[in-house]
Amino acid sequence: MSFELGPLFLAVVAYLGLLFLIAYAAENGRLPERLIRHPLTYTLSLGVYATSWTYYGSVGFAHREGHNYLTIYLGVTLAFLLWPLLLRPMLRLTRDFQLSSLADVFAFRYRSQLAGALVTLFMLIGLLPYIALQIRAVTQSIQVLTFRTAPEALALGFCAILVLFAVLFGARHATPRERHSGLVAAIAFESAVKLVAMLTVGIFALFGVFGGFQGLEQWLAAHPEALTRLNRPVHEGPWATLLLLAFAAAFLLPRQFHMLFTENEEEEKLRVAAWAFPLFLLALNLAIPPVLWAGSRLLPEMDPDYYVLSITLVGEARWLPVLVFLGGVSAASAMVIVTTLALAGMCLNHLILPASLAGRREPYPDLYRWLLWGRRLLIAAIIFAGFGFYLLARQRQGLAQIGLISFVAVAQFLPGVVGLFYWRRATRAGFIAGLLGGAAVWGYLLIVPLLQGSMPPGEGAWLVAAHGGGLWPTVTFWSLTVNTLLFVVVSLVTTPDPEEREAAYACCRDSVLPPRGLVAADSPGQFQERLAELMGPATAAKEVARALADLKLAADEQRPTELRLLRERIERNLSGLVGPLMARAIVDDSLRLDTRARSALADTVRFMEQRLDASQSRLQGLAAELDGLRRYHRQVLQELPLGVCALGPGREVVIWNQTMGALSGVDGEGLVGSPVGRLPEPWGGLLNRFSASGEPHLYKLQAKVAGEAKRLNLYKAAIGADGAATPGGVVILVEDITEQTTLEAELAHAERLASIGRLAAGVAHEIGNPLTGIASLAQNLKEETDPAYIRESIELVLEQTRRIRDIVQTLVTFSHGGAPVARDHAAIRLCDCIEEALRLVRLARDAKEMACTSRCAPEIEVRGDRPRLVQVFVNLLANACDASLPGDAIEVSVGVDGPFAEIEVRDEGEGIPEEFQGRVFEPFFTTKEPGQGTGLGLPMVYTIVQDHGGTVRIQSRAGEGTRVVIQLPLA
Repeated sequence: MSFELGPLFLAVVAYLGLLFLIAYAAENGRLPERLIRHPLTYTLSLGVYATSWTYYGSVGFAHREGHNYLTIYLGVTLAFLLWPLLLRPMLRLTRDFQLSSLADVFAFRYRSQLAGALVTLFMLIGLLPYIALQIRAVTQSIQVLTFRTAPEALALGFCAILVLFAVLFGARHATPRERHSGLVAAIAFESAVKLVAMLTVGIFALFGVFGGFQGLEQWLAAHPEALTRLNRPVHEGPWATLLLLAFAAAFLLPRQFHMLFTENEEEEKLRVAAWAFPLFLLALNLAIPPVLWAGSRLLPEMDPDYYVLSITLVGEARWLPVLVFLGGVSAASAMVIVTTLALAGMCLNHLILPASLAGRREPYPDLYRWLLWGRRLLIAAIIFAGFGFYLLARQRQGLAQIGLISFVAVAQFLPGVVGLFYWRRATRAGFIAGLLGGAAVWGYLLIVPLLQGSMPPGEGAWLVAAHGGGLWPTVTFWSLTVNTLLFVVVSLVTTPDPEEREAAYACCRDSVLPPRGLVAADSPGQFQERLAELMGPATAAKEVARALADLKLAADEQRPTELRLLRERIERNLSGLVGPLMARAIVDDSLRLDTRARSALADTVRFMEQRLDASQSRLQGLAAELDGLRRYHRQVLQELPLGVCALGPGREVVIWNQTMGALSGVDGEGLVGSPVGRLPEPWGGLLNRFSASGEPHLYKLQAKVAGEAKRLNLYKAAIGADGAATPGGVVILVEDITEQTTLEAELAHAERLASIGRLAAGVAHEIGNPLTGIASLAQNLKEETDPAYIRESIELVLEQTRRIRDIVQTLVTFSHGGAPVARDHAAIRLCDCIEEALRLVRLARDAKEMACTSRCAPEIEVRGDRPRLVQVFVNLLANACDASLPGDAIEVSVGVDGPFAEIEVRDEGEGIPEEFQGRVFEPFFTTKEPGQGTGLGLPMVYTIVQDHGGTVRIQSRAGEGTRVVIQLPLA
């Protein structure tokens, strides 16, 4: 059975056209989003690993190396089994820092443009043979089907179609942060085609050639050398070397890196791929032994690399060879498209852009368009460079042998990966030296012979002879040995600079390094203006707006901490656009960072909290226990019934707990990092003044919060920096005592009413005397006719009436004075308050037996609430009367002590026992007998004096009387 060249080429065009339709449908929402984003679709897209080497060459490799062919898949399986240690950290790194290629990763880690350029050049040179291999596989498969040599124009046309597809659906966006859903869907479809075709040809080999399992067993029994050929290389061949090469290729090949990390941001997809992708590779491998044996039986003279296709020609179904051929086209086209897409981005970011931007001071009119078309032109150039290499490399080596050349090249990055995640001491000099050494060995022993058609002279010949002509195992060993030795030795003799150390901390999975410095710009508007000087106004506006949206910040943001985060976000977004080092260069040039400025404590705390939260699942042992305690203490702090506001050294808010948020009505989520002075009133001014004052506490402060009057207690403590005498911040506790204050006022009012009850007998006596006089005068007036006497009696009646009115008014004023009503303080004379208190106390019958005197200068004034101050003196005088005996003296004296008026109330009573003096201001504590006192008098005195900004102290000895001294600020 044979085919014509024209129909086969049309089949290729039709198949690639189908891929166009699938990609177009995915990009335009014609395919279900759920299907495109499904983890199994992502897993199938990783099938780009299975190239024409896998599809065709694995049978030839099994023919030469026996069961060693399995290592190409077992190495990948090993890499995916280690995904928590290898793939997940890489996904986190590429996602967090917007790194779109392996060159970006190494340039970011080692902070070297040279490192990125070397990785790009080495990858480009190392993969051109692999691209040429795909072109060769397609042309030779056509040759197998047509029984004649395929013209080079056919290969050129195939390359042109691949360029068109890669440009349309692999380079649709200027930045890799925008995923190519159409490309992913098309590559997943191609992987499904490869799998179906391979399984179909395997079934054909088993049942169409051997007639089933029994026929295969009979043939193997008759040809035992077939099994021997498979088993022998396992004991003699380079099993470990092949495992290592496949392990490295699983995630370091540009196509694998692109599909694994650049086109994926979800860790759950990687978790599914960790088991699903090895199963996919296992299914591909199932057909290889029966296909190999079928080819050995039917076409022993054919090239084993193409047994997959050639055995189908002995059948009668013409669709089967076409299906298998299209499977080979899928394998080749997927590899070329994704590889060139990845290589184009690497070349643009690490070769073209550094040269283009060097010394450039004028902005790009449209940077996005420039980058997009630059990437598209590079895709075309790389594909046609692969075509050129296909024309130059005339060696008749097997497909697998050519593929292994690229695998050995990719393995040179393994030492750098160790330094990426697990060795912070690694330096850029060590990485570059190791890579150059390994590349030199690889190029001299593998690439030069491939191009020249001869083996290297001199020492190289004995290596070839020693390994039976298979040079790549030796090259793998010596290239990696030279690479690793140079990497380690040079890293140890050189010192990483601060930027390298910062990047090492960012890459090592359990490391945290708080951000440093503050950006000089004051607003996002200034960010945009400065970036526009190099990137152009349109690009700068889009990048600033994108970064603001990513961080959920407003366009008028001015907080220094948030502006530094905005700068960092812009740098990361630009990293996905132009590479990490070019992004840093642009941001450093336009948005300078003052590294001498100390980063806000709030920013450091938030950064550490985020990193610890992200690392929770990886913490073990003591670290996990400490993290659990941290979370517990953090929860306690958040749910504390007191408002907690912690300020950093720069007076920025570090902690704003839930109670503080509920009390203030200000959400703490977007507040952390803001200067305390910018908080809404009254909190901004209140907390700023209190934090700057020398007062450790403020009691019963009045504040209006959301239109409601509040009473607050504030407490403050300075937090010292580690090992420093200067404060490292301030923590403020805010207690809402509005309800307590209202209750105290109501209790004070109740105390006044109780006092009125105790004064009732004296009041009755005081009112009774004038009433008796009024009654007598009224009786005399009945019989009196003398006008003069009548007028005199009326005046006496009025005088007694006024006396009754004054007594009643004093009682009414006293009874209402304690109601919880807010009053403004005014200047009042102390003498008036004391005299009014004395009059009230004298109404009690017991007080008449004491000698109550007052010495007060009439000009002494204080600012306060008169009724409440009268309450103070009534309580003190009433206590003095209760403690005194008939005939004892009670004296009130007022003087001036600096800015304070000093009032002293002294009695000659029984005094207060020393053990009780510390408790006399506690509510409901009393030394009187039950029923004789409430224990609220002195606590009310203390509260009222504190509200007036004064102090009160008691000096007393048992049996010697008591001296109460009050100080109030002068008016």
